[in-house]
Amino acid sequence: MSQAAERIRQAATRKPKEKLTALLHHITTDALAAAYFSLKKDAAAGVDGVTWHEYGEGLAERLHDLHDRVQSGAYRALPSRRVEIPKPDGGTRPLGIAALEDKVVQKAVAETILLPIYEPEFLGFSYGFRPGRGAHDALDALAFGINRRKVRWIVDADIRSYFDRIDRDWMVRFLEHRIGDRRVIRLIRKWLNAGVMEGAEWKDDLRGTPQGAIVSPILANIYLHYVLDLWFHKKWRARTAWGEAIIVRYADDFVVGFQHQVDAERFLRNLKGRLASFSLELHPDKTRLIEFGRFAYTDRRARGERRPETFDFLGFTHYCAKAKSGNFQLGRKPVGKRVDRTLKRIKAELRRRMHHNPYEVAKWLGKVLTGWLGYYAVPTSYLSLHRFAFRLRRTWLRAMRRRSQMDRTKLDKLGRVAEAFWPPVKILHPWPELRFAVNHPR
Repeated sequence: MSQAAERIRQAATRKPKEKLTALLHHITTDALAAAYFSLKKDAAAGVDGVTWHEYGEGLAERLHDLHDRVQSGAYRALPSRRVEIPKPDGGTRPLGIAALEDKVVQKAVAETILLPIYEPEFLGFSYGFRPGRGAHDALDALAFGINRRKVRWIVDADIRSYFDRIDRDWMVRFLEHRIGDRRVIRLIRKWLNAGVMEGAEWKDDLRGTPQGAIVSPILANIYLHYVLDLWFHKKWRARTAWGEAIIVRYADDFVVGFQHQVDAERFLRNLKGRLASFSLELHPDKTRLIEFGRFAYTDRRARGERRPETFDFLGFTHYCAKAKSGNFQLGRKPVGKRVDRTLKRIKAELRRRMHHNPYEVAKWLGKVLTGWLGYYAVPTSYLSLHRFAFRLRRTWLRAMRRRSQMDRTKLDKLGRVAEAFWPPVKILHPWPELRFAVNHPR
């Protein structure tokens, strides 16, 4: 954290109820330079067509000019270049690629001003797009809550097209709770109202923030901090819930656990109304209320019913299982659709590398498997990991045999090559309750 960011953080902590003024002067040429060098060098260019390397030619002069325009108000945000990327459910997600100069300014403002102000205010159950917090921290918190709290019911929630539906006026009103520098507010308005370019056509839906812009994650977190987090923590759970209630949120995906079914149903009704007040709505196909947890597991067995349904969160399917001792155990394994989608992409890449040196292909597949295990190798997922490695080997074998009608490559031969270049399939993450206890000592 820069000295300017640290001073802003200290001021925000000392004055939690006051607006902070005189902020924009902290966006110095040095701050812009640091933002530039922190960007990905091979990232796609925006509508201006300028790449990271091209902008670096005459960098000092460019940054001095950019600094003068930002401070004087002459800076103008360019529209984002819209591209469509595939989603797991078969649809597409619009992604906005900002111009490089906009990326530099957004990065500097986000890290020097916005994060120091709002990071101390964000609540503990919010994990997405925050420094020092990742997906596994959210997964650990959820597992701890299900195992240690009286959770019988789960609301698995997803907000429909969240980034595209953010109300900009409400966004600015939320920002004005803490930011009293009108120049910073005007700067953020420029990004919100810049619109997008689809081909040669400019569009602006007058709502939302382009998903993919550097400043969008922190703005999205601020929006849900006021719309959902504070409402649930200070009002709904404190005044409405009859029993225990837990929540874990990662960006716009969140899971809420309840002790009583009546609380879960009431929360779902209240949540729909709360989100509608801020131009948001729950995705009807991805939001569910299910009976889940160690109490639900035993209750359903006593009623002669099947084990509780499963739910997906952050790439893992969560299910009710039984430990060797016979007690309840939360099971987690990779989501099946994500496994299929990953293998499909690998299959396409193997066809492209069909005639490459097999040992080089084996090294590449080893890196792929290392990345997969780095995320999914959690306790209770051991069989799923071995199944993925087996399917990966079979996919490689089919690609090898397509090289020629005379190819007779055997699976055991590929297995010997894989043993030399692939990592061993084993559990890499500790039990979630142990890591959660270490990261959150009492």
